[in-house]
Amino acid sequence: MENLKIRRASEKDIPVIDRLLYAVSKVHSDVRPDLFKQGTKKYNDAELQNILSDDTTPVFVAEKDGNILGYAFCIHKQFLDDNILTDIKTLYIDDLCVDESARGQHIGRALYDYVLNYAKECGCYNVTLNVWADNTSALRFYEKIGLKVQKIGMEKIL
Repeated sequence: MENLKIRRASEKDIPVIDRLLYAVSKVHSDVRPDLFKQGTKKYNDAELQNILSDDTTPVFVAEKDGNILGYAFCIHKQFLDDNILTDIKTLYIDDLCVDESARGQHIGRALYDYVLNYAKECGCYNVTLNVWADNTSALRFYEKIGLKVQKIGMEKIL
C-alpha cells in the first residue's frame, strides 16, 4: 500500500491503540459472550505503557498519512532448558488488528510481513499466534497469508 509506514508504536499512539483494542474486544465478546466481557479492552493505559517500553513485547503500528490503521502486538518467547521443548526463539503475535474502515487494503498483510521480517532479523525460528475458532474472518485471513494450524484447543462447556 502506497504511503503506508510500519513502525514501532510509542506512547503517543495509545489513544488510537485503545480504540482498536476495544474493537478487537468487541469481536471476541460478540462471538463468545460467555468468555469475554462487553465494552472492555485487553490492557489499561499503564499496562500499555509498560508493553510499549519493553523490547520483549514490541508493538508495531501501520500508519498512513498520520493515521494509525492497525497494530501488531508481539511477544518474544523462548523456553531455555525446558524438559521437553527445544530452545527455539519464537515471536508470538499476541494481537493483530486493522481498523474496520481500512480493511481490504492489505494493511494486515503488510503488518504480518513486517513482523515476519522483524522475527527473522531477531533470529526467531517461527512466528505463532492464536485465533478463536468462531472468528471466521480472522481464520480466513491467516490461512490466506500462509499460516498453518500448529495446535488445536478444545473445550466442553458444562
